[in-house]
Amino acid sequence: MALADKISPAPREVRYAGLLTALPGVGLLVIAFILAVTGTSEDLIAEVSYYVILGVAVLACAVGLLLGKTWARSPALVVAMILIGVGWYATGPSDQSGYGVPIMIAGVVVIVLLFRRDSRAWVLGLRPDETEEEAARRGGMSGRAAERERDEF
Repeated sequence: MALADKISPAPREVRYAGLLTALPGVGLLVIAFILAVTGTSEDLIAEVSYYVILGVAVLACAVGLLLGKTWARSPALVVAMILIGVGWYATGPSDQSGYGVPIMIAGVVVIVLLFRRDSRAWVLGLRPDETEEEAARRGGMSGRAAERERDEF
């Protein structure tokens, strides 16, 4: 068994999505650093703080996915949709397709990875012998945790 499989209960697709989600977080921190070094705005501290907070939040989602935390899936999907919008704008109105197309592709890849069968089964806490509907009715991952607690007593 690989070390990554021992650390994270998430499937490989979710971990890859976590790595891709980390890229915009790092990008936001780089923007904050560049602004801090070269910025001349009156509200420089507010601008830098804004990008640092966003960057840290996106990185938290990425780390959550890498560690197999199901709470990180929804915010990571939101980040991916925002990436698609940013890429669309960069490609179209800004005429910067060299930047826009890779950004859009990264967003689409994260969405595809997080909606693959293994990823859905992971987030639902799907057992090998049940359907997605049965897992959802049971409560998914939280339902499985509740069952374990009941069985312990």
